[in-house]
Amino acid sequence: MAAETTGVIHDLGYQHYQGERLGRAHIVRTLTWYSLRSAFGLGRGAKAKIIPFTALGLMCLPAIVSTVITAEGGHRAFAYDTYSFPLRLIVMTIFIAAQAPELVSRDLRHRVLPLYFARPLQRSDYPLAKLAALVTACLVMLDVPLLLLYVGTISSAHGGAAVWAQTRALVPGLAIGLLWAVVLAAIGLALASLSGRRAYATGAVAVTFFLSATLSEILINIAGDPTSAGARVGGLFSPFYLLDGVRQWLGGTSPGPAGPPGDFGPGYGVALLALLAAAVAGLVARYRKADVA
Repeated sequence: MAAETTGVIHDLGYQHYQGERLGRAHIVRTLTWYSLRSAFGLGRGAKAKIIPFTALGLMCLPAIVSTVITAEGGHRAFAYDTYSFPLRLIVMTIFIAAQAPELVSRDLRHRVLPLYFARPLQRSDYPLAKLAALVTACLVMLDVPLLLLYVGTISSAHGGAAVWAQTRALVPGLAIGLLWAVVLAAIGLALASLSGRRAYATGAVAVTFFLSATLSEILINIAGDPTSAGARVGGLFSPFYLLDGVRQWLGGTSPGPAGPPGDFGPGYGVALLALLAAAVAGLVARYRKADVA
């Protein structure tokens, strides 16, 4: 007759957690801060910092040049609201193409999203935290150079009136930088989230940004007259030209890469809002299920 067996529960002495339960808001803040650090390679090796800090250095270079010019008695070399459009286009494309996949592709590839969503975290919290981090990183890239340009300019200014004039010119430039950061980060992150393979995600962002900008530039050049309807329609095909068109429509006086949108101004505004809404909605929808692959 088989002997009767019974199970035994051993007390291994593990202590129960008695600390404060920080909850959902703390998780979102922590995820945002961690993602922001990742966007600049902080907390990782030197290799991870090469692209973001090189890009930031390139963005600050025109401000440094302008500071030297104003120190020698010249005028500010770049406008706050346009800064250096070609440099911004190239550097921001490279930065977002390289760093947006850093924020989302690794989690997708290693399938760790169910671990995030096992916590008190809503399905929309994860992508929105990542978006907030990338927007902040892009804002650093776009507005820190403007602040350097401002400091370099007022250091050579004479009188309070000159400083006040520079301050009034700076504020719209900072606002335009914020608009660029929100729109480009949303589009870049939505594209990067489509693949867990970093190379594919990087390619999707870079190709979309570069090809759309090239298409707009070709159409504007074909039209010839920057104030023609053809040139204004051409500007609708790239987020960069859309952003500059909206800037001019909202009252920007500095000349941009294309002529002012004129009667197409409201269309530029609607198109930009629709593009932003589609990017954010697509990003959130991508993470609607915890088992996204």
